[in-house]
Amino acid sequence: MKKLTVISGKGGTGKTTVTANLAALADNLILADCDVDAPNMHLLMKPEVIEAEVFKGAKVAVKDQLKCIECGLCKELCNFKAITSDFKVDEIRCEGCGLCVAKCPSDALKLELEETGDLYYSQTKFAPMVHAKLKIGAENSGKLVSQVKEKAESLAQQQEKELLLIDGSPGIGCPVIASINGVDSVLVVTEPTKSGLADLKRVLKTVKYFNLPAVVAINKYDLNQEISLEIESFCRQIQVKIVGKLPFSKVIVEAMQQGELVVESAPESKVAAALKELWQELSYELRIKS
Repeated sequence: MKKLTVISGKGGTGKTTVTANLAALADNLILADCDVDAPNMHLLMKPEVIEAEVFKGAKVAVKDQLKCIECGLCKELCNFKAITSDFKVDEIRCEGCGLCVAKCPSDALKLELEETGDLYYSQTKFAPMVHAKLKIGAENSGKLVSQVKEKAESLAQQQEKELLLIDGSPGIGCPVIASINGVDSVLVVTEPTKSGLADLKRVLKTVKYFNLPAVVAINKYDLNQEISLEIESFCRQIQVKIVGKLPFSKVIVEAMQQGELVVESAPESKVAAALKELWQELSYELRIKS
């Protein structure tokens, strides 16, 4: 089984759109949406949930009202202002540091795991899909990403899948690192803008730090040919292969507005042809059937 993670240096480059269309072109795969902070793969893949489980990823202080003597020490010590004026714990502000638990003279506080998200195993038209959603204000998205990835890897092995296709988060933070850990290759989707190029450099530096092979696809490359050439020049300098150049097209915008994949709704379009060429290149890089 080969593992490919699709990431981008910034949001809005078309990463998820590219990933979803690749899933439609591939065979014998499992799809994992590891963008748990802002998941939107489901909008295109329309998954039917088969299994769901609660994710507990953070600890918060919980008070035993019967033991509390309302001395106010916890409120005084808390740097996060998570203790209210009536000595209740604000779960949103609580960082789970445990200082109040350690210092409480009446042992009225303890740390407990809090439900911070949900993990799903679903079926889509194209492939099984593992995805998740972090609750508003919740933390530890990197831990949830790891859990999504582990679940997807386990299912892929059980079902003898050829490919695990992972939609990662934008940026270079903890969720991205969790999504690229241990994969066979990383596809970085970028766009021809100054910020797109700057963020591409950052994310490729991150991938290189973990000694992972990377390839690049330029989305909407024809919107700014000058910067597209800069991206190509930079990639040549650092010996990173460009495996695809996708044109800007209203066809793909219209497909997204309808919640459809352009390789299905407009298979003869230029952008669909470019996506098919991208998949051919990726298949060659991964040594799998296209």
